[in-house]
Amino acid sequence: MKEYSEESNLSSREENKESRKLKMEHGAGGELMTDLIKNSVIKKLTRKSAGGIGLDELDDGATIPFKNENIVITTDSHVVNPLFFPGGDIGRLAVSGTVNDLAMMGAKPIALTNSIIVEEGFDINKLEDVIKSMDKTCSEVGIPIVTGDTKVLGSGEIDGLVINTTGIGYTKKVIPDSGLGPNDHIIISGTVGDHGMTLMSSKEGFTFKSDISSDVRPINNIIEKLLSTENEIKVSAMKDPTRGGVATALNDMARKSNYGIIIKEDNIPINKGVKSASEMLGLDPLEVANEGIFIAGVRDEDSEEALELIRSFEEGKNAQIIGNTIDEWHGKVLLETSIGGKRFVESPKGDPVPRVC
Repeated sequence: MKEYSEESNLSSREENKESRKLKMEHGAGGELMTDLIKNSVIKKLTRKSAGGIGLDELDDGATIPFKNENIVITTDSHVVNPLFFPGGDIGRLAVSGTVNDLAMMGAKPIALTNSIIVEEGFDINKLEDVIKSMDKTCSEVGIPIVTGDTKVLGSGEIDGLVINTTGIGYTKKVIPDSGLGPNDHIIISGTVGDHGMTLMSSKEGFTFKSDISSDVRPINNIIEKLLSTENEIKVSAMKDPTRGGVATALNDMARKSNYGIIIKEDNIPINKGVKSASEMLGLDPLEVANEGIFIAGVRDEDSEEALELIRSFEEGKNAQIIGNTIDEWHGKVLLETSIGGKRFVESPKGDPVPRVC
């Protein structure tokens, strides 16, 4: 009997090990990634903050109170495939993604770090093109890359190139993604799904009547103007809908604030090419990654002024008010369809387009 029990326990442990193996979906920005971070990372760390917003909040960055301001720090690793795509490349993506994460916290970026892991045999000319692209994007933002690291791994030990960037910024007032209030209006700053669908189309060789291009770009200049003291616009929460798309970002904001969100399908800006690609591939544009737009919750009486300000920038010309918070369906996101029905918008298990950022 004891022998049988030991064999059963061994079998159970082996099955448990198998069930705990990582899948691509664990890094794709949806529910599986959130569960992985909460249960296998955060729970294993005993020191997670320095007095401000830390890992537990799962925001776009962390804050460290310093004198009368807050240092804001964020870090990200970029594994996009292909490395070069319509509208950008991994270098532009690395800088833009990190700068935008700082901006979502209300911070002014001041510097970046840059660590590169590259595969033996990688074309040095391509590497230099990536670095030039990073430098050009940094120039747009007005910040330097101040330190970094370079590693070369053997052929086949890594797929081409991985870039990690860490960003540092500062702000007096932190804008958390949990700050939505009653009847806040939800503004999205541009068309949905451009980045993810561009990468999918590039991988699969699809062409469409309306060309699509990644929206990858830094958007800190819009945020800086939106939050400037000369405006009295009250921005309660912000988030950039990268991996997991608009669906994941809105669900995060609703769950953390404990308000419901209702959005109107007819108000969501979608590029014709993205719409065609989504229909062909059976994908929901709300679940597809973006790299140059943001979602903001704005006090209802300030929403039209905020929308006008965002639209005054080329990057925000397609901005729309897509919905508002409601004091019901707490923590949930509802979509009012074009024909008047309603359905829940759920966070995807993972981004349907792998390796987008």
